[in-house]
Amino acid sequence: MTEISNSFRSAHRVAPIAKGNKPVGLLLVVTPVLLVFWLIIYPIISAVISTIFIGDPDGNVGISFASYRFFFSDGYSLANLWLTLWTTIVCGALLLLIGLPIALYLRFSHGRLAGYVQALAIFPMFVPSVILAYALIRTIGPNGAVDLVLNALGLPKLPSPYLTPWGPVIGLVWDNLPLTVLMLTAGLSSISNSSVEAARDVGASPLRVFVSIILPRMGNSMLVTGSFAILGIFSAFTLPYMLGRASPETMGPFMQRTFSDLNDPRAALTQAVISFGFCLLFGLFYVRSIAKNRETRR
Repeated sequence: MTEISNSFRSAHRVAPIAKGNKPVGLLLVVTPVLLVFWLIIYPIISAVISTIFIGDPDGNVGISFASYRFFFSDGYSLANLWLTLWTTIVCGALLLLIGLPIALYLRFSHGRLAGYVQALAIFPMFVPSVILAYALIRTIGPNGAVDLVLNALGLPKLPSPYLTPWGPVIGLVWDNLPLTVLMLTAGLSSISNSSVEAARDVGASPLRVFVSIILPRMGNSMLVTGSFAILGIFSAFTLPYMLGRASPETMGPFMQRTFSDLNDPRAALTQAVISFGFCLLFGLFYVRSIAKNRETRR
């Protein structure tokens, strides 16, 4: 009884201290919120206003959706948007297909070989995108390393993916693979070895263990990984600019060329707002799925 009463007294002594620290905690929360508003939300609102409220030479300001109507009626703009969506979806699917087996191997394997595999999987994270693009050009481009090896072996040349829609796909998958593997491996760490071993003891095959035990518990991790990959790939610039073809092009190079080469800031802002709208859809889907998953857990 004495120990219980002492614990209650200590709890009552801690409560006022925690209550007095509320202003400090709120200050710590307000600072990043203000930074997010200043660096992200305010530029978005400013871009939307700049593309909708247009002034005439007389100083009158009116609402106009002409730039948006032009974008969705222009065949070249729609082709660039479609290429961006295609690249994003293909890269997201390939990242999950390639990253999940690597994450499974790293989760359930031990030893020196697993360490080497993990080092190779994370290595692209430390390579800048520009250097990665030049390395891929010298490897899979015309007269690159692959062509030289095939020529030395007396084999015919393969069609190069450089300056095709598959060039940026290869570069973006390689560039985003480390983060994908790390996030999937973190999600697999929540799966206990005892549940996997219990399934094996009753005669479950590796495929059955994956389908019945591992995959149902990986829904959240795969959703988070896919969302981060999609948002990063949709807004990519360097790799699509250096590895992809000039026409059609993804939205990143399209915005840059519209702003600098065509000297049309309003059209570039319109393209940026439309790109943000598609990223917002992916983000809302992610937030809705996470909130729904938390409700089911309750």
